[in-house]
Amino acid sequence: MQMLYNSDSFAVLQFDVAHQDAPAIEGGSGGALTRGGYEIVDKFARKEIFIEGAMAETFKLGVEALIEDREPSEEEIDDYISRYTSLMQHPVVMH
Repeated sequence: MQMLYNSDSFAVLQFDVAHQDAPAIEGGSGGALTRGGYEIVDKFARKEIFIEGAMAETFKLGVEALIEDREPSEEEIDDYISRYTSLMQHPVVMH
């Protein structure tokens, strides 16, 4: 788990999970397959979502495009992340 972004409104964490039982990819690096995604937390609504697969890749590409030529403001990043708030259904629970 790695904290990628943390503002007053949102937090974004990246998860990469290696599958120990997964076979090595032929012709690849020889390591185990990895699977992961992003957890996005809306601090004000106290809701979160975990995205993976194609949606996670779209999120990553959008962030990369946002920071490609310049350092965006916190407001610009928050505006981009807020596109995912309508998908958030899980309340944030402390454990």
